[in-house]
Amino acid sequence: MTSKFDISFARSAKASGGTAIVLKLIDDEAFSGADGLDPAGSLARAARIAKFKGKFAAKMEILAPQGSAADRLVAIGLGKAAELTPHGWLRAGGAACAALGDADKATIYLDMPGMAVTGEQTAGFALGMLLRAYRFDRYKSKKNNDDDAGSADKTVRVTIVVAAATDAKRAFETSDAIAGGVTLARDLINEPANVLGPVEFAAKAKELEKLGVGIEILTEKDMKKLGMGALLGVAQGSVRPPRLVVMEWKGGKAKDKPIAFVGKGVVFDTGGISIKPAAGMEDMKGDMGGAAAVVGLMHTLATRKAKANVIGIIGLVENMPDGNAQRPGDIVTSMSGQTIEVINTDAEGRLVLGDALYYTNDRFKPAFMVNLATLTGAIGIALGSHHAGLFSNDDTLSANLLAAGIATDEKLWRMPMGREYDKMIDSKFADMKNTGGSRQAGATTAAQFLKRFVGETPWAHLDIAAVTLASPTDEINTSWSNGFGVRLLDELVRRNYEG
Repeated sequence: MTSKFDISFARSAKASGGTAIVLKLIDDEAFSGADGLDPAGSLARAARIAKFKGKFAAKMEILAPQGSAADRLVAIGLGKAAELTPHGWLRAGGAACAALGDADKATIYLDMPGMAVTGEQTAGFALGMLLRAYRFDRYKSKKNNDDDAGSADKTVRVTIVVAAATDAKRAFETSDAIAGGVTLARDLINEPANVLGPVEFAAKAKELEKLGVGIEILTEKDMKKLGMGALLGVAQGSVRPPRLVVMEWKGGKAKDKPIAFVGKGVVFDTGGISIKPAAGMEDMKGDMGGAAAVVGLMHTLATRKAKANVIGIIGLVENMPDGNAQRPGDIVTSMSGQTIEVINTDAEGRLVLGDALYYTNDRFKPAFMVNLATLTGAIGIALGSHHAGLFSNDDTLSANLLAAGIATDEKLWRMPMGREYDKMIDSKFADMKNTGGSRQAGATTAAQFLKRFVGETPWAHLDIAAVTLASPTDEINTSWSNGFGVRLLDELVRRNYEG
């Protein structure tokens, strides 16, 4: 799956064979760690010939450099020092990972003349390497060993040389935990639906018990007793039974209210009787991206022993069009007692989330709730693939989420809500209908639907459909899914809600 890295940090180290990676700022002639590494001045000479200035993520390579103990020298550009953000260090790490090729070992020099790299920056650089190394090739009978960072079945030994080595080692514990959560989320989303159904997904979540997460799995029978008619209505067309998974991490004080994250987990979405077009339907194995992000987040929080009380809840169903599937025009009763006219069976995620949100709020009475869902295509039309949609009833929670998004580059854009949109989901036959009935404001009417199940609790809905599936390739992601949401929500918790 992911190439294995054995990453260590040292204040000094001499390259002995293998690959040595150095960095260069665009306005500086010097290379990091070049003293002693490049006695013949090969780097400076090659830079002049290749016109290598140090533009961000640009690469220059020298094989068998004269007089050097390294077999291979690679220079990576860092761009301008003033423009290096925390996310820039992640991207730089990803660029370094891509430059490793099939190396078995590497020494990476971070400190440059006049620029002392901090432990946090170093840990971010290492996280970028881990994220870039990810690949999903479980089902390939022949592995491609020419990809970035070599073969996934070997360990690459990496020594990062930096003056702040002690601080970096400490900070890397958090980075490593984040990488584990993102990797788990990516794995879950990339799995084919014939392998990962609701029962199998719940079993994956149950593995978090070994990290100290409390796990409770509700079956179809349990949900019937609770009156989750909206969620069960979606599931009734599939031979695979639904599950609702409750994850509890108790890292805060006993008196502190928990914070809650809820994920949509439609393991495959055909659209039901309102069946989707065939073209691109294979991507609907990823319609559980919100649930995957919540499981990945809980993995990260437990691994780094977060000092917060956190609830993670995922509703797991498959939406299929068999003879028992719900029909357009059916009316279901949600756990809240509100009735819903099902206008379109392909607007199923909000039915799952409606019951999951109400259950979370009713049972745990959290300080706030954030739900994640690959909910609408409309959000992609509005925002493209570089921002997820943020809908909320609370300005403080929204501000905290927006700030976390900027810090991690998992960016959000707050979208409008209001009475005018709410009227669009009123029904003649039930308390509400599950779509607005037109192509207008599709992402907002979905959010207005969810809002009817959260009461007065501060709440935010993240529509991540366009950012987590068929993700753009960049320095830290070459996977079909980037695992969007794990880094964002971990940052939210660390910045604002840990004691």
